Amino acid sequence: MSKQAATASQEVTEEQRKALLAEMLQRPAHEAVRLLENKPADFIVKLLLELNPGTVQELLQEFSKKQLEQILNAAPPEVSKQWLYNQTYPEGSIGRLMEPVLAVFSPKLSVAETISKLHHLIKTAFITYGYVTDDAGRLLGIVTMRDLLFADKSQCLEEVMLADVFFLKPEMPLADAMKLAVNRHYPAYPVCDDQGRLVGLVRGQVMFQVEAFEISAQPGSMVGVEKEVRLATPWGRSLKFRHPWLQFNLLTAFLAAAVVGAFQGTIDKLVILALFLPVLAGQSGNTGCQALAVTLRGLTLGELKRGKEKVLVMKEAWLGLLNGSFVGLTAGLGMYITAKLQANPAALMLGFVVFLAMVASCVASGISGAMIPITLKRLGFDPATASSIFLTTATDVTSMGLFLWLATILVRT
Repeated sequence: MSKQAATASQEVTEEQRKALLAEMLQRPAHEAVRLLENKPADFIVKLLLELNPGTVQELLQEFSKKQLEQILNAAPPEVSKQWLYNQTYPEGSIGRLMEPVLAVFSPKLSVAETISKLHHLIKTAFITYGYVTDDAGRLLGIVTMRDLLFADKSQCLEEVMLADVFFLKPEMPLADAMKLAVNRHYPAYPVCDDQGRLVGLVRGQVMFQVEAFEISAQPGSMVGVEKEVRLATPWGRSLKFRHPWLQFNLLTAFLAAAVVGAFQGTIDKLVILALFLPVLAGQSGNTGCQALAVTLRGLTLGELKRGKEKVLVMKEAWLGLLNGSFVGLTAGLGMYITAKLQANPAALMLGFVVFLAMVASCVASGISGAMIPITLKRLGFDPATASSIFLTTATDVTSMGLFLWLATILVRT
């Protein structure tokens, strides 16, 4: 084969590799692994090294025992060791996102010797900081490239290192780590165990990538779409994930329908009430969604501190009262005008009923929007899990039930 032909072949292979990598990222882990079934172990290792460590852990769990052993043997020793170590920590923790620390130095090492070692390391790895540890592996400090550049070559690292280093713990949940790191913006963070031993490092970019994915999955979780469902997910698997929640949503819709059915006699006498049922449901539902969005954001960013839940619920109830009063006036006026055009003698009372129902519904919706995610979190569930379905049920039942009940007791027919 000519040199030109060989180069063309390598370019095609590189294009195929990039295409395969892109397709893997669009699929859930168990489906991505199927794309690698007949690929050599060294090729798989190269692909895995381009992914963030959290994704790598998801993929490693899906390989067969035989293929996993081949992959670990083909990977650099420090990488395979780190991959296995990361598996000892739960999903969603910093421990799952760790990379091996390669630039580890003794405090007595000179600046000149450190630079010499770095010259070799940077040929095969991306080095951001140098980490100084004692004989037991405990982190003593870090060395930046700037410090090495301007320090006297004969100085020891313990003289130029930055002591009292900020570090993360491997068992720490990602959300908690993000709260600590959000104002620091370091490119990489050392990870130490309870004894202060350096066990890995996690890159800021990786943390934000994983957290961004979790946040992007929240809207789907709110309506029963699992985070595993993506654009490339086959329709059969999408149906499996999404259909059960639709059945559950239908069950809750029947509950709202039952409430309306309980006032069938009132609706038969005052058909005009049916015109404003979707108005009440829509306005109270939107009020609840606003409260839900604010609460979820507060839980995600750690702004909602323990013991402050009552303050939040009271605030959302107050906002519901104010918003309900303003929109209730408009909706009540709309009902009054509509009833007058139909020559209904109870036009004024119908407008008043709409106003009262709107105020009460918006208050209840604000409280529900705040309470549902807080309650789900206290029960140990993801606060976003199907929260929209629960909220819709609560707002529909409350708004339509209150509206029809008030009409029953206040409007004389």
